[in-house]
Amino acid sequence: MRSRFQRFFIGRNGLDQLAKASLILSMIFLLITSITRNPILYLITLLLLAYAYFRMMSKNVNKRLYENQKFMKIMNKTIDFFKGFKDIGWKTRAFFTEFGRKIRYGRKQDAESKAYRIYKCPECKQKVRVPRGRGKIEITCPKCRTAFIKRT
Repeated sequence: MRSRFQRFFIGRNGLDQLAKASLILSMIFLLITSITRNPILYLITLLLLAYAYFRMMSKNVNKRLYENQKFMKIMNKTIDFFKGFKDIGWKTRAFFTEFGRKIRYGRKQDAESKAYRIYKCPECKQKVRVPRGRGKIEITCPKCRTAFIKRT
């Protein structure tokens, strides 16, 4: 029986990322449908399941590959968008740490601001501290090594 099944799948698309996503989404919808008993959601679940099986059984591998590549391109953009949110934690901590320093060491911060000037790198937005009163100087960002000229 196993060899028949393997011979049946020769030349077919099989399980790819888009088919997996369709199956997972249909299982989630099936779970929601079992709770809500919504017939429209049930119909969407069946259509997603049918689409996943259609993709797996299709012999037009080139077209399915093209569709899967488009899906993966969209998924990668979505994943990259949500990866940006993981930096929120340290940025929030850095803001409140700086805010706390200003409250605790107000006078020291004022003396420091008289001696130094802070610029942001035009490329990576990294803060760079340079001494005041030096005229026009070329500043090199320590993070991305971009050079830019500013007046101190």
